[in-house]
Amino acid sequence: MKRFRLIVFLAFAAAASPSLRADPSGKIALVNGTLIDPGTAKIVPNALVVIEGDHISAVGDQAKAISTKGAQIIDCKGKFILPGYIDTHVHFFQSGDIYTRPDAVDLTSIRPYKDEVAWVKHYLPDTLRRYIRCGITAVVDVGGPLWNFEARKIANSTAKAPRVAVAGPLISSVSRPELDLGDPPIVKIDTPEQAREMVRKLAAQKPDFIKIWYIVPPAQPAERIAPKPGEGGSPSPASGQSDAERAAVFRPIARAVIEESHARKIRVAVHATELEAARAVVEEGADLLVHSVTDKLVDERFVQLLKKRGTILTPTLVVFERYGRTFANKLNLTPEEKAWGNPDVLASLDVTRIPADKMPDRIKSALASPDAVLDRIQKTYDVALKNLKTLEDAGITIAAGTDAGNIGTIHGPALFREFQLMKEAGLTPMQILQCATTNAARTFGGETGPKIGAIAPGRFADLVILKSNPLDDIAHASDIDSVMKNGVLYPADEPGR
Repeated sequence: MKRFRLIVFLAFAAAASPSLRADPSGKIALVNGTLIDPGTAKIVPNALVVIEGDHISAVGDQAKAISTKGAQIIDCKGKFILPGYIDTHVHFFQSGDIYTRPDAVDLTSIRPYKDEVAWVKHYLPDTLRRYIRCGITAVVDVGGPLWNFEARKIANSTAKAPRVAVAGPLISSVSRPELDLGDPPIVKIDTPEQAREMVRKLAAQKPDFIKIWYIVPPAQPAERIAPKPGEGGSPSPASGQSDAERAAVFRPIARAVIEESHARKIRVAVHATELEAARAVVEEGADLLVHSVTDKLVDERFVQLLKKRGTILTPTLVVFERYGRTFANKLNLTPEEKAWGNPDVLASLDVTRIPADKMPDRIKSALASPDAVLDRIQKTYDVALKNLKTLEDAGITIAAGTDAGNIGTIHGPALFREFQLMKEAGLTPMQILQCATTNAARTFGGETGPKIGAIAPGRFADLVILKSNPLDDIAHASDIDSVMKNGVLYPADEPGR
């Protein structure tokens, strides 16, 4: 049955993909454009980029002698050439619609969760194309059901799709039975030995990461409206326990996961939004923190720990607002999300269309007190934005990511809202672009990581060509003329994009 589904998916993707502008086995020369390579902060006007097959063969000033003989010439005069963007935090098992997390808000009386999962699988090719439309040529799915590995195979066998790295089911401190249809995306682990067994099971799938969901009982009322990303509510903390004591409960399991994974040369990504939990897992050897710390400002000891361990951090700022804003009917979708998001997903996010007799209490409360919801979101940003600026200034590797697939966080164009929030944190356009290219490529590792995220000979020909300069305003990062993946050019205005 799995093999049949894979064949169906591949056939659907091939049929839906529009005709290609260039022969992927030929030679292409991009001429007259301005090259921006964020990793080196290098800007080359009147640049020449020569592509042969799926890789870049030469880069330089057009005045220099680089042969373009036999190449298809593409004139980029007045345009800006960058490496393809990379989103280092997505979830393909979630659609971004209002039904996708019944553990957060139960609308299964309107749309059973099995129907939601079937929709997600059917529309995977569409989701992949939307990433390419947004200039996103690679993504990291940091956790989902075992089906994630099939999704990776589909994506990496499809021309008009981003390169995909994945983790399997989240090894968690809490259970989410609402999401378990036989292939659960989240698995509660109670002992270090269970953790090691789970890592051994996942290792057979050759994951790019093992993911830990380090949920610490929060020191705040359980009835809060705006949750941490992906949380559907958490138990109240034991009275009198400090942050460090609460975080320490799951630490032996996290240690076992990291030790067992590293013994197999598999990297570990961790969801830990509390400072003490994040500190604990970095001390244990976590390779990637997949969210900002949001409970308090980071201290110098934490900054130096990240620097010493070389830990990468993905801020996922956009997801912190999207649950609450959706429930309160205050959703602030960007023009890019409205234009390039899946229309069925977007339509579902209007909570006023939910029948009154099926409206969950959580949404009723948010609709009754929208200002309180927005205030809580702002308090999260008061911490998260400052922490991002502190870590960026300290030289910590920041990789752009969105947590796309969560309610209201749209696959593909959510990255441009993330850019806006990174700008609000005080990052420059060049720094933001570096986070979305060179830094983000480091999350891939393996054979792919060193071949993406930069424009240089030997790198994959994964590029985005812009009509306006993103260094003048990061908003121009979405002013896309065309996108190249694997040496194949996809014009942004192509029918069926």
